Amino acid sequence: MDEKTLRRIIEEVLNEVASGQGTATAVATAAPLGSGSHLEITETGPAQRGTDPREVVIALSPAFGGKMTQTIVGIPLADVIKEVTAGIEEEGLKYRFIRLYRTADVGFMAHEAAKLSGSGIGIGIQSRGTTVIHQRDLPPLSNLELFPQAPLMDLSTFRAIGKNAAMYAKNESPTPVPVRNDFMARPSYQAVAALLHIKETQLLDPNKKTQELRVEVK
Repeated sequence: MDEKTLRRIIEEVLNEVASGQGTATAVATAAPLGSGSHLEITETGPAQRGTDPREVVIALSPAFGGKMTQTIVGIPLADVIKEVTAGIEEEGLKYRFIRLYRTADVGFMAHEAAKLSGSGIGIGIQSRGTTVIHQRDLPPLSNLELFPQAPLMDLSTFRAIGKNAAMYAKNESPTPVPVRNDFMARPSYQAVAALLHIKETQLLDPNKKTQELRVEVK
């Protein structure tokens, strides 16, 4: 990420903090720069626990698809959704979306998704790209698969995550999705990640219930 991009992100976040922006809305529309697709996300009411053993629930963070439209390395979130859901569909399963407002911690998001999923399997995705596959009967701080280095994730990784989550939902034992490691990724993106976290947590509302979502990629 070049200095100009970093400066733009810093200025944008600081301006939003100063202006007090951050109120959550029921409808969010995002059109990432350079992407032919956009997300239309509509809240449809408090999320309920599912009964379909062939569903995977996907939890989105508060700013996903609204205030934030791309991952930390510029992948459009519309494309992230397309790949994750394609991976689930390849295994013959269905998916459902929820949004949490009381936390932006990806582990707790994924665990909540798993608890509400008819199959007991959930995925949590932060706006910057960090992702977790979780299972209902595991402790919140444990998980099936963790993808902590968002700067190293590409669209093929997101598709594989959806596929593996669906396989866990079918009580299969998939080979874990390969996790790339780069010791320089953390220091290189640490400042940007911190700023994006501030932007995400501006939308937290501990009094708002987890919401069921209708997510459309257009």
